[in-house]
Amino acid sequence: MQPEPGVAADGTPLGARSGDILPLDTDASALSRRVFLDGCGLPAAWSGRSQWRILETSFGPGLHFLTTWQAWRADPARPRLLHFVSIEATPVSPDDLLRAAEAFPDLARLARELAAQWHGLLPGFHRLAFDDGRVLLTLCVGELQPMLRAQRFEADSIYLDGASPLPWSGDTLKAVSRFARQGTRVAACVNDGKGDAVRGALTQNGFQFEDRPDAASATGVLRGEFAPAWTVRRREPVRASLDTPGHCAVVGAGLAGAAGAASLARRGWRVTVLDAAPQPASGASALPVGMMAPHVSPDDALLSRLTRAGIRLTWRELERLLVAGHDWRASGAMERRPDGDVRVPRGWQVDGPNETWPASAEQLAATGLPADAHALWHARAAWVRPHRLIAAWLRESGVTFQGNARVAGIERHPGGWQLRDADGGVLADADRVVVAAGFDSYRFAPQLPLQPVRGQVAWGHASDALSLPTTPVNGDGHLIAGVPDEGSPDPLWLIGATFDRDSTQLAATDDERLANRERLARLHPAAAVALAGTFEHREDEAWVGVRCASGDRRPLVGPVTPDDGEGLWVCTALGSRGLSFAVLCAELLAAQWHGEPLPLPATLAKALGTQRL
Repeated sequence: MQPEPGVAADGTPLGARSGDILPLDTDASALSRRVFLDGCGLPAAWSGRSQWRILETSFGPGLHFLTTWQAWRADPARPRLLHFVSIEATPVSPDDLLRAAEAFPDLARLARELAAQWHGLLPGFHRLAFDDGRVLLTLCVGELQPMLRAQRFEADSIYLDGASPLPWSGDTLKAVSRFARQGTRVAACVNDGKGDAVRGALTQNGFQFEDRPDAASATGVLRGEFAPAWTVRRREPVRASLDTPGHCAVVGAGLAGAAGAASLARRGWRVTVLDAAPQPASGASALPVGMMAPHVSPDDALLSRLTRAGIRLTWRELERLLVAGHDWRASGAMERRPDGDVRVPRGWQVDGPNETWPASAEQLAATGLPADAHALWHARAAWVRPHRLIAAWLRESGVTFQGNARVAGIERHPGGWQLRDADGGVLADADRVVVAAGFDSYRFAPQLPLQPVRGQVAWGHASDALSLPTTPVNGDGHLIAGVPDEGSPDPLWLIGATFDRDSTQLAATDDERLANRERLARLHPAAAVALAGTFEHREDEAWVGVRCASGDRRPLVGPVTPDDGEGLWVCTALGSRGLSFAVLCAELLAAQWHGEPLPLPATLAKALGTQRL
């Protein structure tokens, strides 16, 4: 039997999961508008603003978010960017999202878009993007107070909602107040006679209310504005919002530079991307085809959490910009574990929110691996043609590519920054600069611990008769096959890659060609047999690129020096995970420039910052 509208699969009223609000109004959508939008003066308050940032203390079935998103869509004076940050300890199912909105046609359409991205919601932050990246939902999965401590931004509106009693505790209300700026409006839906207590606690933390003290008790609704009688001093100041973007120059037209340019252009920047080569994607990003797969560790280490966050963001860009099956394929991937360790973090279940689990016998057989192979199956993995993604980003409105423009120097001047060539000629004047030139970034940031890592791959074309697996396999190297290529009637395959640290040599070598062939034999014996003739007749091709890594193997996003906090930044050292990290690093940079909600918990954001050095 199907649950009734407004009722979860477990029989719980959906409204009861979001502050027991249903008794106030049987139309949950109208209640969201009356309590939260009207209570925060929306949409009038955001009119003409470049962005609007909302904090919600409980996502529940998502009706408050959907109602706000619908109001944003309907408003011709809407802000360029809408940020909605919400906290939820136990997200409802996608079916519950759809069921809660099905009675409201306008919301139901949006709910379907939301449900399509409602996956893999493990504890932590999840950035969901809608309307070409102009509506950003940051869902913080976890208990309320820890999630509040992990986020950093100043909210324009606060939706104070959630199952009692935690959201109404003094400690929680104090933590929520730390997100307020002068003029931030708060709307609260308070039941069970807690209105006076909540009003009193918010007043102590700087909010003022125009209605009578007994109003909240009578109606269950509180509306206030942050207007403290004292000067607010924050232990960790939030970066001021940048409401007037200007011109930004990006050095480097690889994955990092193109992703950064697209993120900044969505925020209103005019972006010029300069590269020494005549065409974009001419460095390490020129790889014929790349693989994007998460890192998984039993302790859910930093790299594991970072790759999950990054893949979610890149995945949405792939769906938005590229042709599935041609430019990329949501293939999943098989990761062989030669050491036999296929453990995943404790608590992960095959039917849970995680998207990686030990491979089954059927999955091993479908990938052409031995039945006794130890492997993990990654459902959220894909192959990608990197140059196609870069080209799509550089076509975004507001982005201009300038090739044959080798930047030799970057100089500060009273109006901003000048980028000059080797002859001293001015290539660009800019208000801000982002250096995203891979290992070449060391020329502008010599103090950063950057390391070149040379890599060689083998690739070619093979007919379907060779029966190479169409699902990528990684582990000790990787194998990608079945990639359509307009230059050949046969699909493309690729194996590799070698790791030669501290080398920038671009000439292919026979030793590394042999190393890749031996790596394939260990990774996928059947594929090694199928391609043996290709190697023996030297019909394979070689591609060589130089990646850039940092000393601790994590990306670097931040000012080159503390004095450059408002001008010269780097976004580099993505290593061999450019597809996983490029969008994440770009969004982190943009968030720090604009005082936006972080796409990562604060501790993870700091782990990528140049300040860590």
